[in-house]
Parts: sequence; structure tokens; C-alpha cells
Amino acid sequence: MASGGAADSSSGGQVLLFLTPYSPPLQYIASLERVSPGIRVISRQIPMYATEVPSDISPETWKSVTALLTWKALPKKEQVPNLRYVQLISAGCNHLSELPVFKETDIAYCTANGVHPPQITEWVFSTFLLFQHHIPEHLENQKLGKWIDPPSDEGVEDAVGLRVGILGYGCIGRQCARVAKAFGMDVYAYTLHERATPESRKDESFTEPGLGDPEGIFPSRWFFGDKQLNDFLGSGLDLLIITLPGTTKTKGLITKTQFEILSKKKAFVSNVGRGTIINTDDLVSALENGKIRGASLDVTDPEPLPADHKLWKTPNAIITPHTSGISDHYSERVMKILAYNLSRLHEGKDLINQVDKSLGY
Repeated sequence: MASGGAADSSSGGQVLLFLTPYSPPLQYIASLERVSPGIRVISRQIPMYATEVPSDISPETWKSVTALLTWKALPKKEQVPNLRYVQLISAGCNHLSELPVFKETDIAYCTANGVHPPQITEWVFSTFLLFQHHIPEHLENQKLGKWIDPPSDEGVEDAVGLRVGILGYGCIGRQCARVAKAFGMDVYAYTLHERATPESRKDESFTEPGLGDPEGIFPSRWFFGDKQLNDFLGSGLDLLIITLPGTTKTKGLITKTQFEILSKKKAFVSNVGRGTIINTDDLVSALENGKIRGASLDVTDPEPLPADHKLWKTPNAIITPHTSGISDHYSERVMKILAYNLSRLHEGKDLINQVDKSLGY
């Protein structure tokens, strides 16, 4: 049973508070009655990056709230004695790790895992293919009105037969694996914990129908844990995709040593996890010295990246400002997860995407 359990049978229904940049459609609110009978919905629009809750929400309202949809804005734990479930609109929860309402309560926190895989996977492969096909160079020539014929057919390496290593085989990694297989690539997976059996390789996180790898069937090899990290990186990878969360365990995971190992095939590195996973100085050095062929970075350390930071002008780097997860289907998918979890909360079942607070994700 999910921590907090079902809270609606005796109180007349869940009280759900939206603290989001958007208001839920009336049709969606009406549909929640079918999955959580008696539910009452309160909606407050707040700025996207707000960290403070609205000051005009009364103490009585806070006491009644049993479920909350939010990102960075969280109440104090004393305000919400009946809160049982928080649905985050983000895939990560590291921004909450030091808040008492997170670490000192048994409230169930669930991430938006499964919302991001389609668009982030598109970003991963679009930036990789841009690099492989020299598109940035062609775009620069277009601005100059230059038609430059390539010297030979050997300057582009297509994806067929290349090996992609996915560092963190969660919902994003699994969609990357599906697309990689469609391109004719070989897939290796790395997880922090061992997944030695077919059953352990399955994933029950939210996934849009027909996407991802819920059964864990795409990787031809699996690696896990600290002792196998360098073996994974040294397994002949042409493309390394980093999707790990930002935790104390993953901070500084990729440094000079790992870039030396990746230089075996001059891998291309794509980071859509967290910038802190990579030592930035070592990344710059690896790019400048040709240890890796290139890198696409949607996350950096520091973040935001200062205007005068040397990474901006480092050769063969593609940098975007943490935008790979943007999609016009984002809120729609979040609300699918919310509705599903509210139904499971009503039925006293385990929630999907629930954070393990001991692990931080």
C-alpha cells in the first residue's frame, strides 16, 4: 500500500490542490470523480518557477488538502496534516531533498516519469544526428550563401551498427533504446542496481502506449553498480546517453578517468540527466583534446551556464538551456499520471512513480 494509504472513504473524498502555471480543464476535473468519488478540486495558477505557495490560501484549506499537484512550491509540513500524496510535474525531486515536508513526513511523492521520454529522446537523437551529418556546419554555410561539396563519402557515419550505451535505464533511457533499435543500433544498459533476471528488468513507471521498453528487452548487455561502470564505458560505445538523476551518488560520476575510457571509440556524449554528473572541466579538456568526438548538453554544471564560461566556445559541443523536456503534451501527460494515481490511492494500491526517499529518486 502506498505510504499515507487511502484517505477518502471516511472524509467524503480527496481534496486535490493544483499549484501549477495552468488551470485543469473542466472536463478533466469532472473525469476525476469517476476515479476518486467525492473528490474536491482547488486550482491556483502560480508562475512556472515559483517556490513559494500563495499566501492567501487559508489554514483551513491547507488542513483539508489530501493531494497536491506542484513543482517547486511546497507548504510547510505543519500546514498540511492530512496531505497524503504529492504529484510533482518534474522527473526529478532533488530540489525538495532538504525540505522538512519531504524528508520528515511519510507523504508519498511521485515524479512525472514517463512525461518526458518522447521529446527528450527526439532531442538526444536530433542533436547526435546533427553532429554526425555536420548540419551545424551546413547551416553556417547557408548563412554565407556557400555551396560546398564534401571531399568524399567518408565524412558521415550513419547510425547502423553503432553501439549506444544508456547510463540510467529508466523511462527516458528505455525510449532512447527503442529509437536506437529502429536506427539499427546495438544497445547496452547501465543501472545503479543489478537487474539480473527478466522480471527485474521490467519497468512499471508511466509509459505512453507503444513507447519505451517496459519489458526490458532491447539491451543486448546489462551492467550495474560502481564496479561495472568503467567496464560499461569501455565496452566500445559510439554514443553515451546519460539519463541518471542528480543525487549524491551520481555527482561527479564522469571525470577524466571515464573520458579516457570513452576515448577508445571517441564516443559522442549526450547528457539529459543532470549537469553535476559530469565534471565540467574534465569535459572541456576531453573535447579540446579529442578524447570524445563531441557532446550534446541540455544540462550543465554550473546551471545556468554563465555567459563567459569556456564551455560555450568549446569545440564540438551542442548546448541547450535545459529545454529537451519541453512539449505541448507535457501537462496532458502529467494529468494522466495524476488521475491514475488518484484512482490507485482511492483503491488503496501502490502508487506509480513513487520516490524512494532513501535513494533520492
